[in-house]
Formats: sequence, structure tokens, C-alpha cells
Amino acid sequence: MNQLDPLKFFSKLKWIDGNALVIESYRATILREALFSIDGNGRPKYNLGLTGRAKKNWKTADLILAALYRLLAWKSPSGNQCYTLANDQDQAGDDLELAKKIIVVNPIIADAVDVKQKIIERKDGKGFLEILPAGDVVGTHGKTYLFCGFDEIHGYKTWDILEAMQLDPTRPDALMWITSYASIFHRPGVPLFDLLAQGKKGADPRMFFSWYGADYVTDPTFENRSPEEKANPSMGSWQDQDYLAQQQRRLPSHKYRRLHLNLPGSPEGAAFSAEKIMDSIARGVSVRLPLPGVTYHGFVDMSGGSSDDSTLAIAHKDQDGQAILDRVLDQGQRPPFDPRKAVERFAGVLKEYQLSAVTGDRYAGETFRADFQGHGISYRVSELTKSEIYEAIEPLLNGGRVIFLDCANLESQLLGLVWKASKIDHPSGEHDDLANSAAGAINLVLAQPTMGWRPVLGREETARFQQQSAGVTPESVPTPHNGEAPFIIDQQVLIDEERFLSHALWKYWH
Repeated sequence: MNQLDPLKFFSKLKWIDGNALVIESYRATILREALFSIDGNGRPKYNLGLTGRAKKNWKTADLILAALYRLLAWKSPSGNQCYTLANDQDQAGDDLELAKKIIVVNPIIADAVDVKQKIIERKDGKGFLEILPAGDVVGTHGKTYLFCGFDEIHGYKTWDILEAMQLDPTRPDALMWITSYASIFHRPGVPLFDLLAQGKKGADPRMFFSWYGADYVTDPTFENRSPEEKANPSMGSWQDQDYLAQQQRRLPSHKYRRLHLNLPGSPEGAAFSAEKIMDSIARGVSVRLPLPGVTYHGFVDMSGGSSDDSTLAIAHKDQDGQAILDRVLDQGQRPPFDPRKAVERFAGVLKEYQLSAVTGDRYAGETFRADFQGHGISYRVSELTKSEIYEAIEPLLNGGRVIFLDCANLESQLLGLVWKASKIDHPSGEHDDLANSAAGAINLVLAQPTMGWRPVLGREETARFQQQSAGVTPESVPTPHNGEAPFIIDQQVLIDEERFLSHALWKYWH
């Protein structure tokens, strides 16, 4: 295919300040490989490009340069129709304004196009560069193009607009170019999460993937750099070398991570520190099988089956006093589903961990208590509300006493929890089913009620305690002694304090 090398095209251009356009070597490599690689059939090798790096690293500039190259320099028998979309129409408008500024300082381009409010048209009628409203999914269906650029898709929750603008199979030279920093919504089903996973997997031969993040880079020359350098490959060209330090002081932690380290962030008013959640995840561990001699705790978040998931989490405490999440799962079938099938599924898993009881909220206790009992599982109503459970685990998270499983949905839900007035909850339109059950199980494992004093039990009371391990009647509860004292049996035999505190006896003395 006889096409002009993009680097030759760019070499003749000026930047918006009137000086010669300077493209750093790493950017030149990206632009040339993504735009000018040809496969064995003589067609462009890539029809999808994902490029990611932190803020202020020329992502938008490179997208617009790529669009202008495809508009003006590429020979396409079907025409040079080019579009740009962004996180919102204002962002897309800014992109078009950048293109217009480049045109103004480059007379050779200005002579070849007509610049209008929302479109740049070639004077020969063979193509255009137009912005599209990102929210108009219906209006964008059916369009054919040579180039479609998406700028900053970090706020996209669904694939709707990307699906509407999918490639025309009759155009082998069409290219969809996506550039962004990390997503606010870090979970499967969100476009940027899915695309990033595809890029890392490397299974799509027609996808060009370039990523610079504090935790992951595709460029081997940056592998041994600092996290800041990995995410900001252009920082060496910044005039203000204290820029990142300044931003770290001024921005909330979750915003700094996402904008300047290109790491998944969390929304405004986030309930938990993103760093603490990330640090608490055992990467690569999705389930821990039951072990003999370990005491497990289970917590369910049940639903009616119409929209929300039903979820179960199981956790235990290790020798170091950390809460370890062993299992987290949902009903298995996407909503709508039969919630009683979820009870059956959960009961089977609970029994695998030698559990005969599970804790959950009052709604499920009133609705599904009999269903759990029918499978040999007793249901206990949590004394804490969902928000109180989230509040209770925050100091545990901050203290490094929690280890979560590597579950993308759970991670996303935890990152997405926000303060709403005086309560912690999920944002409107989002879910927290997995987060609720996981937090509930963690809280059961590590909750330590504050005791004003501890009673001393004699042999007779100890025997009654052991005999009533499955349930305590008021008559069997010993009379507490006055004063501070360790919880000792007959002053010599120590009882497992954790077992005592989790027992119904605690409620009597609390």
C-alpha cells in the first residue's frame, strides 16, 4: 500500500505556538506503529488502538495528529471520513478546537480545508473531521469512517457508544483510536477495564496496545523507572519538574492516583482510601479452599432476584490476627433469578467450610430464614446496618489487617463506595452486593467489642458454658463478678476469648 509515512507528514508541521512540531521518540514510535504498520495482506495491521498514560502526556495531541494524518494524508478509496468523540461533548469540542489551532499555524493544511463550527471539511470533498456527541448512541449507529478517535473514555460505564461506532467490515483501512487515563469504574463490563484486559492478554492481533501506568507499562524502556516516570513518559520535557509533587499535595489521593499515576481511581466522596483497598488485595488469588481446624464466618447479602445480585462471603482470621477473605460469590445466574436457588447454592458452599450458620441483614432474615433452615443453615440477623459495617472495617483496612481476594467486581465496588450524608453506600445506578457481603464477613472475623470488664468463671459455670455452646438460656448464664479481671476458668484454665466473644454470652454482659 503506497501511503505517506506519518512521521514525514508530521515533520512538516508547526505546533500551535508557531514553533516546529516536536514529537518525543516514544510518541513517534506509537504514532508510526499504530498508523503505518502493514500486515502480510497489504492492509493496515491495526484497526483498533488503545493508548493510555497519565494526564499532561500528549494523549489528546497525538489523537488529533492521528486524525489529521488520516484526514489529509491517507489514500482511501472509500473517502476520509473522520470523527472524534470524548467523555462528553465539551471535551470533544476542545479536541476540535485543538485541530483548528493546528490548522491556523500550518498554511498548507489551511489551504486544503474549510473550517466550520463543528466540522473540518476537505475542499476536494473527499473527507471531513467532525465531532460527535458521546451521548447520542442512536444517532451514531450506521456511520462508516476511516478514522474514529475516542478521547478520555475513563467515564464510560457501558459499551453503548463504542458498539454504535464499531468498524465497517467493508473498510479494511478503518481505524478506531482510543486514548485515556485509568477508569473511574474499575470492573468487568466497563469498556476501559475490558479493553485494558484485552490489551494485556495480547490475543487480538489487530489491536495496537500502548500503556504507561505506575503499575504496568508496555514499553520495556520504562520497566525499571519509578512509578511516576512509568505513568508520565513525557515528564522529562515538562518545564515545571515539581508539577507532580504539587499535584500530590493538592489533590485527593484517589484523584492523584488516577490522573497522574494512571491507576484506577474512585469517585468523589469515596468512603475508603483507594491505596488501602489495592494494598489489601492478594493479586492472583480468587478463592481459598477450606482448611481443617480453621474457624470460618459467613455473611450473605440476599436480594429478591429482580435486579440486584445475591452474594455470599466467607472469611477467617489467621495467626497474625488478619482477616482473610476465602470465598466471595454471587447466585451464578444473571438477574432476574430465583433467589431460592441462590440460597441452595450458598448453603452448599457454607457446608464446605463447615458452617451451620450465616449472618445477613434483617430483610433476608425475614424473607429467607426458612429457606436457609431447610438446607440446615441457621440465619442470624446482623446487629449492624450496612453502613455501620463499612464504617467498622475502615480502621481494619487502614491498619493493614484485611486481605481480600482478587475479584474485579469486588474491587470496583469497594472503590466505588461513597459517603451519602452520614452513611456509606454505593452511587446511584451502581451496586455493592459483593462489597457488602465481604465487609460483613470481615467484620464478623475481626470485630472486637469494647469490654468494661471481664468475668471470672469457676468450674461449674465453665461446664455450663461448654454444654450450652449451641445456645445459652438465661438460667445457664453465670453471675458476673465485680471489678476488672481476665477471662479465666477456675483461675487456671484459659478459654479462647474469641470463642467467648462470638458466643451469645457476650450479649448478656455487653
